[in-house]
Amino acid sequence: MDITEVARRSGLSASAIRFYEEKGLIQSLGRQGQRRIFAPQVLDQLAVIALGRTAGFSLQEIATMLPPGQTPQIDRQMLTAKADALEQQIRRLKAVRDGLRHAAVCPETSHLNCDTFRRLMRAASANVGAGKIQTLAPSVSPQRKPRKTSP
Repeated sequence: MDITEVARRSGLSASAIRFYEEKGLIQSLGRQGQRRIFAPQVLDQLAVIALGRTAGFSLQEIATMLPPGQTPQIDRQMLTAKADALEQQIRRLKAVRDGLRHAAVCPETSHLNCDTFRRLMRAASANVGAGKIQTLAPSVSPQRKPRKTSP
């Protein structure tokens, strides 16, 4: 099938297909006139590339899964490690989400008076670039009444 058909079936642009070919992730069978010709298996290879990119694998990591002229060889340990990393990222993002949701409904007149929001700020400041945000969910309901302060 020619590159136009591969592009139509895969949903990728012809330039993306050429890029993946240049990077060695896929191979054409040759040319028919000016058009590259691909085996039908290229669609499976492009699907593996799309899945790998969605999961956060680099093109170099994906290349190890797609040896030229062979069926995909996916390293199960690499999948497990990526799944573990995604799980950690999900936990961090959930903590941030919960802190932001709390801040959105917090009854404090200023977010700087909110202990939960201050914990969120401290954790974000302490872990910039480290990717380590602790669980910041409020320990009390966001519907709580503001604290009374002494005059």
